[in-house]
Parts: sequence; structure tokens; C-alpha cells
Amino acid sequence: MTNLYIGIVLVLFIAVLAGFWQLQKRHIKFSTRVFIALGSGVVFGAVIQLIFGAGSEVATGSIDWINIVGNGYVNFLQMLIMPLIFVSIVGAFTKIEGSKDLGKISFTVLATLLGTTAIAAFIGVMSVMVFNLDGAEFVQGTAETARIEELNVTQEQVVDLSIPEQILAFIPVNFFADLADSRSTSTIAVVIFSAFVGVAYLGVNRKDQEAGEFFAKIIESLYAIVMRIVTLVLRLTPYGIFALMTKALATSDFNALLNLGKFVIASYAALIVMFLIHMLILMGVKVNPIQYIKKTFTVLSFAFTARSSAGALPLNIETQTKTLGVDQASANFSGTFGLSIGQNGCAGIYPAMLAAIVAPTVGVDVFSPAYILTILAVVTISSFGVAGVGGGATFAALIVLGALDLPVAIVGLVISVEPLIDMGRTLLNVNDSMIAGIISSKRIKSFDDKILNDDSAIIKSDI
Repeated sequence: MTNLYIGIVLVLFIAVLAGFWQLQKRHIKFSTRVFIALGSGVVFGAVIQLIFGAGSEVATGSIDWINIVGNGYVNFLQMLIMPLIFVSIVGAFTKIEGSKDLGKISFTVLATLLGTTAIAAFIGVMSVMVFNLDGAEFVQGTAETARIEELNVTQEQVVDLSIPEQILAFIPVNFFADLADSRSTSTIAVVIFSAFVGVAYLGVNRKDQEAGEFFAKIIESLYAIVMRIVTLVLRLTPYGIFALMTKALATSDFNALLNLGKFVIASYAALIVMFLIHMLILMGVKVNPIQYIKKTFTVLSFAFTARSSAGALPLNIETQTKTLGVDQASANFSGTFGLSIGQNGCAGIYPAMLAAIVAPTVGVDVFSPAYILTILAVVTISSFGVAGVGGGATFAALIVLGALDLPVAIVGLVISVEPLIDMGRTLLNVNDSMIAGIISSKRIKSFDDKILNDDSAIIKSDI
């Protein structure tokens, strides 16, 4: 009977996918299709959970097949990340009018990403205080014990690296190996190499304009090709989101959610507060938050569902330039830098919360002003190089807890609700990178308010 039930689930799944195909043929708006996919995934996954149970053979067997669509879509997006980073960064240099704008863009983007990360860390600590989680103890089961053992091994590798060695790890040794994402710091290494190529282009263009123009045309052609591939992959978004959301709901451990409910609520409270701070920042630069949310719903929905800042990069850049009015250079810099620097959710709120929770267990007064400042400094500095894919938050937490000489077991104890919290964290990460792009574009006076206020300026329905 198990195979029969799996077959019925898959037939229904395929029928829903066929429905999305029909919506696309009718040229229903892309954002509408994404919203429908998100809701459908929630309902379909919840039904599987309620009827068969999260750990049942039917649920497990069905999800194995459903993962072909969901994980396959994420893999396609990740396939684009390194080429897109390279052409985006280098292409940004070809569009910059002089080195003055280059300095303003890079400084503004970095300052925004790091500044908001420090604020996010503070919000995380305050959330622990408000919900009385300092010194809290969580249930340790078999899965948590196994995870803690894995983390101890991983932390040994992190601890073995001094801060100077960690900085050296950012520098690319073999660009082609980093293009293959062969190490944890490959993303930032590709960003650094691409920046070198861009700076070299500016130097060549000043001395030999003909050679500079030729190179710029090559990059422009490469960018057009990569973005065309992006468009082809983005057409799969409703299918991917439906599959990913189905998996998330069908496999969620609701018992673990009850056990760690207070931690989940505190985490989302911090994420929501930080999101509202983002909206206040937008108001400060004279951008309507409501209009902004309308324009960014699609990319934020994807980030929430897929739990991958890197996977959201294509939609991130497309959204900034085509629906928000951000110039190409600022969008490319903020989108790519935001993959590995200053992620508000994964590298800001999360490690700060864990540090604040566990510090009292070793006799530290976590709420003393001096210790709070120490957490903020360590979190902000450690936010460099956090990969924009699943697991980045764990890596950031290990670095912060290790730097503060705190036990890492807390990271393993919350593993059962990690996917649920990671959805909100990823959304916040992507949102922060777009905020940085808007602020940069505003500063160099290249922001196009007409695009932001044009309701027809959306991700095209034929995607």
C-alpha cells in the first residue's frame, strides 16, 4: 500500500505542476504564480504531514521524488552563482562613471551591510533578554547528540585558523577552483578576483580606450548570455517553490517545534524587528516601504522558501534593477557582496542569540554593556565570508562562539528547528542586500524613482 500512496501523492503533485504550466501559458503575472505556488506548497505539505506523518515511509518516499523538482531548481540557481558574480562585478566596473562612484558604491554597500549586522546582533541579544532565554537549557535527543559531535569536529577546523589565516583564506589562489566552489570561502574569493579584473579594466580603459571598449563589449555579451540563462531558470520558480514548500511542511517536526517554541518565537521576533528597522531605513532615504514590499515580494518569497541567499542572487539583481530603480553597478555590488558579507539573519541575529543564551551557563553576565559590545564587535567582524547557502549560519555561530570561548553544543541543540528559522533568516539577508543597493544608488544619485513607483515595472509575466 505504501507504494500506492506514494504514487497517488506524486500524481497529485504532477497535476499541480501542470496547473502552474497552464498559468504560465495564460501569462499570469510571475509574482502571482509565485504566491500561488507558496500557498499550494503549504497546503499540500501540511496534508501529507497530517495524513501520513512526517517520518512515515509515504512522506519520505514522496519527498525523495519531489526533491527532484525542488532541489533540482536550487541546483540550477547555484549553477549560475559563480558566473553571475563574475560578470556582475566586472560589468559593474564597466558601467561606473569614473573611480569616484566606485569608491562611493563600495564604501556605502559595505558600511550598510556591516552597520545593519551590528544592529541585528544587538536585536538578537535584546530578544534573548525579553524572552528570558539567557541560560536556557534545551532537550538533547539522539539527533541533537549526533549533531553536536559533528559540530565539535567542525569547530576544531575553525579554531585551528587564526584571524589572519581566516583573512588569507579569502584571497583566491586558484580562480578556476574557486569558480568550482571548492572551498567555503570561494564566493568571496571570486568577488575579490572579479574586483581586481574590474580595477584592471579601468586602468586599461584610461590608457587604451579601444582595448577597454572591446573588453567592455565582451563582458556585456557575457552578461547578456548569463542573464538569459537566468531568465530560463527563473521560469521554473513556481515549480521549485511549490516543491520546496511541500517538503518543508511535510517533513517539519512539530513536536520539536513545541519543545523549542520559545526559541523559535524569539528568533522570529528579532527577525521581524530587524525587518521593520530596514523599513525605517527606507523611509529615511525617501523610499515608500509599502511600494518596496510590493516590488520585492517575489524575491523575498523565494529566499524564504529556498533558504539560499546565493540561489536568490539572480532574482535579487533583477528585482533591484527592473522593479526598484537601482542602477546596475549598485545592484551588482550589493547583491554579490551581500552573499558573503554582513548577512543580518545568519551572521547577525542568530550567532548573537546563541552567544547570549549560552554565556550565562559559563558564568558570564551577558547583559553587561561591555560584554554586549564585545558580542557586537565579534559578530560584525565574523560576518565576513559567511557563505550564502544552507549552513552559513552554523559556520558563523561556530566562529562567534569560538571567539568568545563559549561551548558550541547550543548549535546542535536547536538543529530540529533550524530549517524553520533559516527561512526567516535568509529572507532578512536578501532584504538587507537590496537595502544596501538602494542606499548606494541614492548616494550616487542614480536611483530611478519612476521605476520604483511604476506598478507595471515588475518581473515579467512571461518568465
